[in-house]
Amino acid sequence: MKFFISIILSLALIHNLGFSESPKKFIREGNKNYKDGKFIDAEVQYKKALEADSNSLKANFNLGNSLYKQGRFDESGSIYQNLASQNIDKDVLAKAYHNLGNSLLKAKKYSESIDAYKRSLRLKPDDVDTKYNLEYARKMLIQEQQQKQQNQKNQQNKDKQDQKQNQNNQDKNKDNKDKNKDNQQSQANNQEQKQDKNQKNQQEPKISKEDAQRMLNAIRNDEKKVQKDVRKLLVPQGNRNLQKKW
Repeated sequence: MKFFISIILSLALIHNLGFSESPKKFIREGNKNYKDGKFIDAEVQYKKALEADSNSLKANFNLGNSLYKQGRFDESGSIYQNLASQNIDKDVLAKAYHNLGNSLLKAKKYSESIDAYKRSLRLKPDDVDTKYNLEYARKMLIQEQQQKQQNQKNQQNKDKQDQKQNQNNQDKNKDNKDKNKDNQQSQANNQEQKQDKNQKNQQEPKISKEDAQRMLNAIRNDEKKVQKDVRKLLVPQGNRNLQKKW
């Protein structure tokens, strides 16, 4: 990006008769500091010149340049905008619009910078630097618009992914709830079966080993007695003749 770094040394509509020696001295000192890259010191000198003559076109224009070099683009843009609104020489006005475009471009105000460059070219159509900066500003504007569209697309995709993730989480939570419910039901059934078993065990009489053996012996004795009685019925007693006589 090109920038008019030259300091204005002579302008057509400056009324030198109205100037005192003091503002000229400050401007010369500011120009020297500017040339040496001491932009803050140059700013101080230009402001001193404006204190002596607030209408000094040289001091205003060069102050804008020193602020621009410091990266204070909003401040420099305000100065160039103010100069562009004045009735000044056509060539100086074209430079003011050019530098205004540069300040706006640095501030990433691409649409406004394009408008400023166009105004400069209306005054000076053959200025190559302004044409270059205009095309650069247009390129940056297109990139900004494309980036905004991409950001919107990325945000939409992110929203969809978040929505899908939320749905998956909800489904997962539902599955976990159902699983927990089944586990709780299974535990309840197991607990119920355990309680039934305990209750049954409590109801069943408990006997000692000795009592069980005695019961078994009694059952065996009863069986022997029954078998003995049955044999008595089946075997005839004595020599009794059970035949009937005719």
